[in-house]
Amino acid sequence: MPFVSFPESFEWGAATAAYQIEGAPREDGKGLSIWDVACQQPGRVLGGDTGDVACDHYHRYREDVALMAELGLQTYRFSVSWPRILPFGFGDVNEKGIDFYSRLVDELLAAGIQPCATLYHWDLPQALQDLGGWASRDTAYRFADYGTLLYERLGDRIPRWITHNEARITADLGHRVGILAPGIRDLGITARVIHHLLLSHGLAVQAYRAAGKGGEIGITHANTSFEPDDDAPETTRATELARDFHTRLYHDPVYGRGYPETVRRYHEKQGAPFPVQDGDLEVIAAETDFLGVNIYSRNRVLADSDRGVGYRYAPATLPLTDMGYEAAPHALGDFVRFVSKEYGRPRIYVTENGVCDNTPPVNGVVDDQPRLELLRGFLVGLAEAIGDGADVGGYYVWSFLDNFEWALGYSRRFGVVWTDYETQERIPKASARVYSEVIRRGGVEIP
Repeated sequence: MPFVSFPESFEWGAATAAYQIEGAPREDGKGLSIWDVACQQPGRVLGGDTGDVACDHYHRYREDVALMAELGLQTYRFSVSWPRILPFGFGDVNEKGIDFYSRLVDELLAAGIQPCATLYHWDLPQALQDLGGWASRDTAYRFADYGTLLYERLGDRIPRWITHNEARITADLGHRVGILAPGIRDLGITARVIHHLLLSHGLAVQAYRAAGKGGEIGITHANTSFEPDDDAPETTRATELARDFHTRLYHDPVYGRGYPETVRRYHEKQGAPFPVQDGDLEVIAAETDFLGVNIYSRNRVLADSDRGVGYRYAPATLPLTDMGYEAAPHALGDFVRFVSKEYGRPRIYVTENGVCDNTPPVNGVVDDQPRLELLRGFLVGLAEAIGDGADVGGYYVWSFLDNFEWALGYSRRFGVVWTDYETQERIPKASARVYSEVIRRGGVEIP
């Protein structure tokens, strides 16, 4: 098969999140997170699943790092559990929590794997939620203090930091739709949450600059590649509206453009304005070193004048993955081209991209061909986007391990490594072996 090469300096990795893999929710002084609490509420998580054990990574991190090294990972993106560091979100430091991440980082470095740390991947300390959570402006300042602590204690060994993972999901699914923790459904609260998340990002970037560690820092957003369903002018306009509400709403402020006018007007009309104070937009636009891109699929868009936002999604036309996403391998390359052009060719890391594929083991082998084939397609499209001028420095497959998939519990598997949740056995899937070969060869065969 034809072969597509990536730049020699390109970094290959995998990603996880603390609550999804660590377990040990009450061990060694850790405080409760909003997900610890949500999982105890009947009906909040499919099957009544919890993250109490998950992949038991808190106790098995050494064997997990050894497996990463065996697969040839060059970089590993993980998140830090805020309540494991500061049980109440501020105040006394839990030294055992700091020590866990210090040991993890040392283990990674000893294996030749570069750490990449995400400050926030959805597990807010419940104590801060009790004080208003992200709807409270004070949480943004608490977040900057938390970041400052981590920069001071771990910044000498972690060269790449991400402030937030997918602020849109925190705001939209956690506070507007309410299917994720903390389970709130209120547009006015959602507007405050959006602004305070972005404000906290800017404050954390400023704190990183003040710490003088010399690494790089950015933010990761949740994305989809929007496509007009047809060539009608109103469909083109609707597609741009979708980009305003989902993409530009979170990207524009970071790049100094403020909130999109269409979104700002919509929120004001709904009585849910963004609580912008003097100087906030300048803080949010603090200079970043890279943009993290998370993307899994595409959405085709139609105009809909009956909806307040002016658009809706067209029915799927491609096969669906086990997550219900369209299997759209071109989506990654298309979005990277779009965001590169839209924001002046920033440095990009693909911080999440992957496939939900629930193929089970057969005689100890997981032959996850659907994931493998779609991953190849994603990577070919990414290589083409780089060839078209996008500045992409690395790729993190989601995920290293099968893990707790939030409100869907353990019913969905994104890992390239199978997790047996009863025995905690890890089985590298066919996709893991192929991904290992991609890393070794520095490129991918065109399917």
